[in-house]
This record gives sequence, structure tokens and C-alpha cells, in this order.
Amino acid sequence: MNILFAASELSPYAKTGGLGDVSAALPAALRARGHSVSVVLPYYRSARQLLENVTATDLSITVPMGAVPHTARIHTAVTDRGVRLYLVEKEEYYDRSNLYGTATGDYSDNASRFIFFSKVVVELGKYIRPVPQILHLNDWQTGLVPAIVRAQRLPYRTVFTIHNLAFQGSFWAFDFDLTNLPGEYFSPPGVEFYGRLNLMKAGINLAHQVTTVSPRYSREIQTLEFGCGLDGVLRENAHKLSGIMNGADYTKWNPATDEYLAQNFSTRALAGKEACKKALLSAFKLPAGDGPVLGMVSRLANQKGFDLVTSLMDELIAQDVRVIILGSGDSFYEDYFREFARKHPGKVGIKIAFSETLAHEIVAGSDFLLMPSVFEPCGLTQLYAMANGTPPIVHETGGLADSVENYNEHTGQGTGFKFAPYETNALRKAVQRALAVYADKPKLEALRLAAMSKRFSWDGAAAGYERVYEKAMTP
Repeated sequence: MNILFAASELSPYAKTGGLGDVSAALPAALRARGHSVSVVLPYYRSARQLLENVTATDLSITVPMGAVPHTARIHTAVTDRGVRLYLVEKEEYYDRSNLYGTATGDYSDNASRFIFFSKVVVELGKYIRPVPQILHLNDWQTGLVPAIVRAQRLPYRTVFTIHNLAFQGSFWAFDFDLTNLPGEYFSPPGVEFYGRLNLMKAGINLAHQVTTVSPRYSREIQTLEFGCGLDGVLRENAHKLSGIMNGADYTKWNPATDEYLAQNFSTRALAGKEACKKALLSAFKLPAGDGPVLGMVSRLANQKGFDLVTSLMDELIAQDVRVIILGSGDSFYEDYFREFARKHPGKVGIKIAFSETLAHEIVAGSDFLLMPSVFEPCGLTQLYAMANGTPPIVHETGGLADSVENYNEHTGQGTGFKFAPYETNALRKAVQRALAVYADKPKLEALRLAAMSKRFSWDGAAAGYERVYEKAMTP
């Protein structure tokens, strides 16, 4: 098939979360399976800095934004995985220090920025050869594309993937004028939601097929608890909704070859993992010792379960457990962990930032990965952790539930530790189960090997998307 993949993120050139990783890996996996695949991305400042061999084309695309025409220049490049990339240049929209906003809030013109991007995606499809059959859209930033395709009666078939339903692209009603859609589209079957323009709802309602990034999440978002207000809309569209588990990039997260690690290791030679643990403790200026290390690589936010983590911190460090956290986010949690580390030197390591090097070191050098998210559409860090022999401790939700096999103390089967319901005592029990296995070295080694043997391939995910594309192509 001929596929144009549109996204607002693409690792490593523009990334805030898992969407960037998917946008890098899935098109490459589809290309490896014989499809013609291109990716289109806003030409952000970060992409200008990181991309090499960008070529300016003669193509300029002008689209109306309300009564005012706006123009984008199109550039081309090739990603580090060999996929053709189109870049939408409009400096006033995309030449900024961040993708969506700053620490003080979202950019005030995000509606304009991504309505414009969606319009350019549709027009770009008319120039690409071979002509795309499928427009694969991702999250609210491209959610308007299916509406434009339907309004203009274009021949494309659209697939819309929900990566995180909590972020919906909800804007005041007056921004609807920027879409240039017929007035009837501002209605419940279209793009209107409680009197506002909702771009996530637009994608769900008007795409030919809708996917999420794990099977369980596709079911959860149809419930009041996890539907973020759109559960009714999703139940109405359940006939075209599928859940496909993301894959993991084992070329970058393979402890046998990972260049970030102090010592490489594998299922046949696990000794290197201990060297990685020592290097990790040293990097965070924590003393070496026999006690376990719990690691977290995460956005610091309630969604990621930090309310539970903070409620257990005193208990954890009282048990000769060291906790290492890498991430940034809510100022409350940033301040809390800085102060906790100051009060308990030698027990807690905290780095308020994102570092690719430290992320790899934590995932490989920790004994267990903490990932107690309230909800998690898919999650990738738990996949990387299992590949590195670091059993995850996860809340039984979304992709965490789909990917981690709960450890059975009687049979020794499993790849990690799951807990439910979402409460402190349930997490406490899961941690205690993990610490009990840590104290039994033969069981710990068997668990690590089982986790390392688990695989979530992008080729398998691509096969799932092929089936969705075929459904979309069916009249």
C-alpha cells in the first residue's frame, strides 16, 4: 500500500513522549514489509538542528485559514531509518523552542498551528507519488484531517491512532472558522463537543478506522473511568476501533550492544548487569551495596502514579532500598523529590531533566522498574526494562497490563509484578513481592531471564496495522 503517515512528533528530531518513538519505528517497519511509506512532520526548530541533508523543494502549499491564506514551504529528508520525510516549514508556527508550549502553559495559537498542519497534510497527498491510499493520522494534532477528506470527498482512506486520549485539542468555538469546513460539521456527529471544537473527537468520528496503542486501552477508553469524557463517542464508534500493541526498538534497547552501558550483558552473560548497577549508583553519587535499586524514567505527573510513590518513599528507604528517578514535570513533584533526596543522602537519586544516557543507565542498572501509572495507553519503558532484565512493577492498566506477565511465586512464571486496584497498599504489596524475589538470587535470575526473553516486535505491530488498513480500504 501507499501510506502517508502524519504526526506532530518524530524521534529523535521532535519528541515529548511515546508518539515520537512510534512515528519513527512504525513507518520503518511498514516499509520493511514492502509498503511505500512517507512521513510528514512540522519543520520544528529541533528538527532543523538535528536533521541532516534536508532539501528544499519547489513546492509551496497555500491553504485558507478562515479568510486569510497561509503558505507552507515543503522540504524533504530521509530519517535515520531510511524513511522519506516531508517537512512543513512555516516559521511563525514551528520555529519555537518547544513543540506545544512552555512551562507556563500551551501556546495560545495551537489551534491555528495544527489546523494549518492538517490542511497541508491533505494537500501534500495530492503531490506525492505514488499517490497515498492511506493517510495515517496520530492524536489530536492531525485529528482534523478525516473531516477535511470527507468534506472535500477526496479518495484517501483515513486511519486515526489515539496515543493518549487525555490530550484532546479542545478549543473555543470561534476557532472552527479556521477549519473552513461546512457549518454542519460543527455538530455532535462532527467536530463539536459541548460547544467547543474538539480535534480528537473529529478524528474519532470521521476517520474510516480508529486504533489505540494497546488492546486493553481500546476497551478502557470506552468506560466512564478512562474515557476522558469521550467514552460515549468511542462506544458509538466501537465498530471501527482496534487496539494494537506498540513494539519496542531492540536495536537501541539491547543490553548486548547498547553503547550507553558501562558493560554489555545478555541472557548468556548476565554479569554485566551488576556492573551497570554499580555505574548507575556512581552516576547518582549513591553508595554501592547489596540492597535493591528501584528506578523510574517518567514524566513527573499524577497520571504516572507519583501520588502512590510519594506515599511509600519513607517505607522504601527504611528497607535498604535506593530509589533513582529521572524526569521532569509538575513542580510539586520536582520540589518534593529534590527535598527528599537532600534529607536522605545516599538513599535517593533524582535528576530533573531528560537524558538519553541516564535513561539507558537506569533501565539497565536498576533491579526493578517502577511504573505505577493511573492509566497508560501503551507504555514503552516497561518493554525496554524487560529487555534489560529489569522486571517492571506496574499498575494493571492499559498497555502495562497487556505487556507484563504477573509473577507467580508458586510456578516461577512471569516477567514482572502487577497490582490493582490503584491504591497505596496494592503497590506496597507488589513492591514487597518484588523484594522477596530479590532476596532469592536463583529466582531473581530466572525472572530476569524470562523478562529478557519477552519480545514485542514492530514487525508484529505493522502486521496489525496492515489489517486495519485493509478494513479502511473496504467501502
